[in-house]
Amino acid sequence: MIDWNQVIELREDVGHDDFDEVVEIFLEEVEETLTTLAHDGQLEAVLHALKGSALNLGFTHFSGLCAEGEVMAARGDGSAVNLGAIRTSYGESRRIFLDELAERLAA
Repeated sequence: MIDWNQVIELREDVGHDDFDEVVEIFLEEVEETLTTLAHDGQLEAVLHALKGSALNLGFTHFSGLCAEGEVMAARGDGSAVNLGAIRTSYGESRRIFLDELAERLAA
């Protein structure tokens, strides 16, 4: 669910001091976005943004579901996008990320 190599690379790119702030901003923005995520005219754009942010922080499963939903919305099948699965994937990814982050970065 998490690409730890991507996480480590991002930490090196932004610097150790700024990494925690990047993570905090990512988590806050995604959680806020997920509360308003709906089958509406913005779905494709919102999923595109979530996909990109998630990839940057290594949330691969979550990003993949966003990518699938983005394609569906682009085809006009936005109402078929499983928003519950996207939210669940984020929650599971977030839990794993936070539970394992310190240990993974210490290695």
